[in-house]
Amino acid sequence: MINGQLPVVWPIQKNCFKLSKAFGADSGIPNMKPRIGVLTSGGDCPGLNAVLRGVVLAAEKLGWEVVGFRDGFEGLLPPGDHVVLDRKSIDGIMALGGTIIGTTNRGHFAAKVGAGDRTVVPAHIITGAKKILDQLQVKALIIVGGDGSMVTAHQLQEAGIDCIGVPKTIDNDLEATAMTFGFDSAVGVVMDALDRLHTTATSHKRVIVVEVMRRHAGWIALHGGISGGADIILIPEIPFDFEKIATVVKMRGAAGYLGAVVVVAEGARPKHGEQVKRDVEGGEFRLGGIGEIVAREIAKRTGKETRCCVLGHLQRGGPPTTWDRILATRFGVKAVQLANEGHFGSMVSYQNYQVRHVPIADAVNRLKLVPPNGELVQTARDVAISFGD
Repeated sequence: MINGQLPVVWPIQKNCFKLSKAFGADSGIPNMKPRIGVLTSGGDCPGLNAVLRGVVLAAEKLGWEVVGFRDGFEGLLPPGDHVVLDRKSIDGIMALGGTIIGTTNRGHFAAKVGAGDRTVVPAHIITGAKKILDQLQVKALIIVGGDGSMVTAHQLQEAGIDCIGVPKTIDNDLEATAMTFGFDSAVGVVMDALDRLHTTATSHKRVIVVEVMRRHAGWIALHGGISGGADIILIPEIPFDFEKIATVVKMRGAAGYLGAVVVVAEGARPKHGEQVKRDVEGGEFRLGGIGEIVAREIAKRTGKETRCCVLGHLQRGGPPTTWDRILATRFGVKAVQLANEGHFGSMVSYQNYQVRHVPIADAVNRLKLVPPNGELVQTARDVAISFGD
């Protein structure tokens, strides 16, 4: 009995033998569909629902049932917070932001507490999760999340819970995949904001500083800044100099340009300086405030009226772009294929325009940073964008 309801009984379909063979056992309940689980963990981003839709539809084609665990890994805690996902429950969700089963980057399973720092999920927590999965006859778990979630997935795999990872982050900073869904949507938000802010900056002869996510990698700032026509882009990989930023602003004024737009990643820092951090009670530290500091320094050094606009969680919300919908769907389908083939302990990966897979162990704690001398940075410099260095 699940959430007070008896399981629906379907006849076994001919391709279900692949699941049983991969898992090494059948469901243990006559005429019950083989089951896989899915959860979304960490920060939300556009495309999560498209992944869920891909998982459910691909699983249904194989004759499987999908159990969605609510609020990330926390749904695995006894007594188990879950819902059976079927074709009806995922109808129309592809265009929705967020995730219909909820997510969290805190709780009992948190395996990432800071940059490069890891903690071990307690054994009794994993034991409790195993018990819930056994009770529900869930034979494998698809985990949709970022670097921290993949660290947890790796620990669960080592503890005997068969897992498939699906990389999710708006940062696009996972080394093991060339692209993550959510990134294109986040960049689109930045681009749209810059399109709007250019006009108000020009109208008032102001400098507008736009603070965007992320902490370690400057991909959002770089792509958003180039596509939105920023004059200055500040990213974590290239420490900046306040005086050089001021010089660029002054030169624009002398050339007759009325306004200027600066994009700064929240993890950017001045030369010989530190990232601006906020104190938190637990979990990863939070960044924020560098935009205000940059705006204040520009105003002080140039005399130009300067404003700061922090986009924050606007970059996480809203419907996914066409690209993110397609990539997320491909990731969801591939995760089911990997489970069917018995490739447990693997993470879906996008490489050379193909969706493939890599070991989760090879994917964790490997951040993909912007190469300071790379082609994209050079392209930005060649169209007169300054990096404050």
